[in-house]
Amino acid sequence: MVWFGLCLILLAVVTGGRNMMVKGVNVSYDGRSLHIDGQRKILFSGSIHYPRSTPDMWPSLIDKAKQGGLDVIQTYVFWNLHEPQPGQYDFTGRNDIVSFIKQVQQQGLYVSLRIGPFIEAEWSYGGLPFWLHDVPGIVFRTNNEPFKFYMQNFTTKIVDMMKAENLFASQGGPIILSQIENEYQNVEGSFHDDGSRYVNWTAQMAVDQNTGEPWMMCKQDDAPDPVINTCNGMKCDETWKGPNSPNKPSIWTENWPSFLQGFGEEPYMRSAQDLAFHTTMFIIKMNGTFVNYYMFHGGTNFGRTSAAFIITGYYDQAPLDEYGILRQPKYGHLKDMHAAFKLCLQTLLYGNLAIEHLGDNQDAYVYTGNAGECVAFLVNNSSKEGVEMVFRNTSYTLPAKSVSILPDCKNVVFNTGMVNTQASTRSMQPVIRFDSAQQWQAFSEAVPQFDQTSLRSDTLLEQMNTTKDTTDYLWYTMRMELNSSEAQYMLHVNSLGHVLRAYVNGALVGYAHGTRKVTNFTFENTVSLSTGINNISFLSIMVGLPDSGAFMERRSAGLREVLIQELNFTNSPWGYQVGLLGETLAIYTDEGSSKVSWSQYQNPSTITWYKTTFDAPEGTEPIALNLGSMGKGEVWVNGQSIGRYWVSFKTPSGLPSQTWYNVPRSFLKPSGNLLVLFEEEYANPLNISLDTVSIDKVCGRVSDSHPPRVNSREVSGHYRWRPMPRVHLRCPKKQIISKIVFASHGNPSGDCENYSIGKCHSSNSQQVVEKACLGRRQCSVSHTPKSFGEDPCPGTPKTLLVDARCE
Repeated sequence: MVWFGLCLILLAVVTGGRNMMVKGVNVSYDGRSLHIDGQRKILFSGSIHYPRSTPDMWPSLIDKAKQGGLDVIQTYVFWNLHEPQPGQYDFTGRNDIVSFIKQVQQQGLYVSLRIGPFIEAEWSYGGLPFWLHDVPGIVFRTNNEPFKFYMQNFTTKIVDMMKAENLFASQGGPIILSQIENEYQNVEGSFHDDGSRYVNWTAQMAVDQNTGEPWMMCKQDDAPDPVINTCNGMKCDETWKGPNSPNKPSIWTENWPSFLQGFGEEPYMRSAQDLAFHTTMFIIKMNGTFVNYYMFHGGTNFGRTSAAFIITGYYDQAPLDEYGILRQPKYGHLKDMHAAFKLCLQTLLYGNLAIEHLGDNQDAYVYTGNAGECVAFLVNNSSKEGVEMVFRNTSYTLPAKSVSILPDCKNVVFNTGMVNTQASTRSMQPVIRFDSAQQWQAFSEAVPQFDQTSLRSDTLLEQMNTTKDTTDYLWYTMRMELNSSEAQYMLHVNSLGHVLRAYVNGALVGYAHGTRKVTNFTFENTVSLSTGINNISFLSIMVGLPDSGAFMERRSAGLREVLIQELNFTNSPWGYQVGLLGETLAIYTDEGSSKVSWSQYQNPSTITWYKTTFDAPEGTEPIALNLGSMGKGEVWVNGQSIGRYWVSFKTPSGLPSQTWYNVPRSFLKPSGNLLVLFEEEYANPLNISLDTVSIDKVCGRVSDSHPPRVNSREVSGHYRWRPMPRVHLRCPKKQIISKIVFASHGNPSGDCENYSIGKCHSSNSQQVVEKACLGRRQCSVSHTPKSFGEDPCPGTPKTLLVDARCE
């Protein structure tokens, strides 16, 4: 066994004027599991990133995670937020990591701290501050002395902050596990021997921090002892080789409930059943001891924080959506699974395992304790069909690709493929419409000409090195003199992205863009040039910095080649303007807005700022801007950017990747809120609305084959399960069930998305459910024939499906 924090220490902590003693704990591990004070643990964790939400949201997010059965909150540490300039630190507001960790501790949960400092995370520059780019001789993430110097400085800064606040477990705090680096194995080979040297140096540097608890490296098969190598992915039970030492536990750092999404891409919809199946298999097949859902709450990429082409809403399909609303049935299904596991922990962790083969793709994982305790996991690994499995002379029904959990080797309390929790649908309701031209004012950006620029070069400059990540925008300007008469010329531009808008003599002549997977692109168009001087301007636009890959410091962006007809202007005089005038003047703030002359809105135009004001909607529901009528740009509320939007970049199905943009209520004041958009394209602000976000549909489906639901509350330290499956419906706070849209007890076909009455149907289904549910916030209906006063088809397995509306 490897021990960390060998001494139990008592710390005197002054809280609210009183002295209280806080006991430190030992965090250790062996080949079976993590140990806390010598006790083996199976821990369920969820990623919640403090800067992707707001401080007022943190308590609710943490509480929902706890109520969902989590033991641990995991977060990255965002270096570029905390050290925007060398030696200048920011730990305020959304960056207050200490406050966030203390709130996790106050709710009785542990913390897994992924310091990195490189994090990837679909975050701009992978979390590295851009000023590192300009350090002489630096090469990121390898055996390079300048990089190691700054990396160690920041790691030590964070560790010392945690120690000063007594936040490590050995000090009585919640941090039980830390991470150094992030998925380094993906790039290690690019650095040859310096890659492995860097891994060894990084691991030793972390261990030498003496935090008193274990360190891990995710996706790092060669993580040196005592650092634990861990897995990231959707199927670590199938794809991972396991720990690189028999003395290390199996940890799943990133179990993806959905997946990242770029502009122009469809959302990835991972089912609750698939997520539960692979999580369960990881625990029983790989001796999994720690499973972290990445993300449990994704949140929002405010401002310009997202990586290249990543949408503003992050992992919206997680168990808690972007607004912190329960994503059902995913949240509830995982909650039931966590509760089921907690009925089994002692025998699972300390019992002896025997695997019984019951048929093709059918196995029973049976754990027995010294006192006769017995826990069984029945596995149907077939992806095609459900089966009847006979285990210890009892028949059990298992859907395809599912696991049943039997805490006593007799009764099924949970099956990964049978969802016994309600489904819900999110609804957006407009509360403020900005549909009057009188509400809007506009300010147009001028297209700069060569003579108006002060930054000059005889070649095309690389964009990131020129802007230093202070803006998404860089103007490239040139001039061309024609002695001949006006004619048509072919304009050809090669760019490394991400978006290009071309202007000739101040008029837009076309645009082009790349994608998340292909950032280099070519723009071609025929343009008219006049006799005399022609001013040609290109607005090159970034949509986030890269976040991964070897040699990131060498990555390039911006224009690479410009040809007019066959003339190459790449190495010609160029003038540059970094950013937009509106950015320089901060016209998205009250103070900056007064520095320019706004005009009344008339018609849509390109590269234009729009502003209006509004009062905060009543109530407490989350709110979002519906930007479905806009094109591409960025939006601010009271000077705070709520992120980039790109509604005009449609998915293959013809829809925007994101239409609604989160407006945290903490950004608002009661009245006179300033809303400012910078719009790059022709778009109509008159169809923008401010919408409330709520759940308006709840639906439940259970059948005879469903296991009883595990009680999610502990009673005298033990979880229990209920005697029969039931449909449970629950509306959000301050809402009631106002309508039963569909109810059928019998054999209805379909699911909560698409259903119909089957051949077997209790005629009073609607009446029974309405009596139990209408006018109530929550209700529960048993699906037994007795509840409906009749058996419409004796001998046929029964199902109850109910679709309801909340208001």
